[in-house]
Amino acid sequence: MRIEFHTRGLASDDAAKERTRRRLRFALGRFADRVSRVSISLEDVNGPRGGLDKRCRLRLFLNEGGDPLVAEDLDAEIFVAIDRAAKRLGRSLARRLKRSR
Repeated sequence: MRIEFHTRGLASDDAAKERTRRRLRFALGRFADRVSRVSISLEDVNGPRGGLDKRCRLRLFLNEGGDPLVAEDLDAEIFVAIDRAAKRLGRSLARRLKRSR
């Protein structure tokens, strides 16, 4: 599973990327062999004004092709948004794979 990061308006450091990788491996771990890549887009929507403005958008592409799965969350803390979006993506992937059986 390849993980790609895209950030806009946020500082991108190695510790944050590693924490995000760990969270995704936890949420998607049992399906990792079916996932070709995950694209992570982190964005500060309204800049320094604060509030619910940190967006995490995850796009998951399967080895078999098809439409990507997308999960998105918005929160004041970026890691909260990442955690919730990863959890939602894991549930969506489980449902899709269950349906395809």
